[in-house]
Amino acid sequence: MENLDLEKLKYPIGKFITPTTYSKEYLFSQIEEISLFPEKLKQETIHLSAGQLDTPYRPGGWTVRQVIHHCAESHMNCFIRIKWALTENNPVIKAYDEVLWSELPDNLKMPIEPTLSLLEGLHFRLAFIMKNLSETELEKSFIHPENNFEIKIKQMIATYAWHGKHHLAHITTLKKHKNWK
Repeated sequence: MENLDLEKLKYPIGKFITPTTYSKEYLFSQIEEISLFPEKLKQETIHLSAGQLDTPYRPGGWTVRQVIHHCAESHMNCFIRIKWALTENNPVIKAYDEVLWSELPDNLKMPIEPTLSLLEGLHFRLAFIMKNLSETELEKSFIHPENNFEIKIKQMIATYAWHGKHHLAHITTLKKHKNWK
């Protein structure tokens, strides 16, 4: 497989581009994406067989099952990081190794239904808190220890709207390529 093809499989909607402005309309649309993600993911995956769920979305990539579980883990971290940013002064958050997490038994073998349910409740909470943030709260931030970058809550909204679409596209691209319904 050519590098260009592999890159398209890794980033089917393109890499995340940090917005230069965050209008109320833009943030509302991103929060709406976050709100709708669990149902979109469920509709694309709930009917898949075990064999389909255990198919990597690209050569050397995670299986569909791992992608689903990763979304829950990543978005739980998002929720906690937002809570820290809202309640502490620019805290340094805890990073996690998503690759190692993806190799744990729950990510490799657990059914997807509990994770889909978790995402439904989690995204309801994420959207609720995000919709109720003041302008001041949107500017609150935390420090990510991997690169010492300050990340504002408004950036998290954009990032996680993209993150959901990114991983959903991994699944829909695979389904299209494999001609799965």
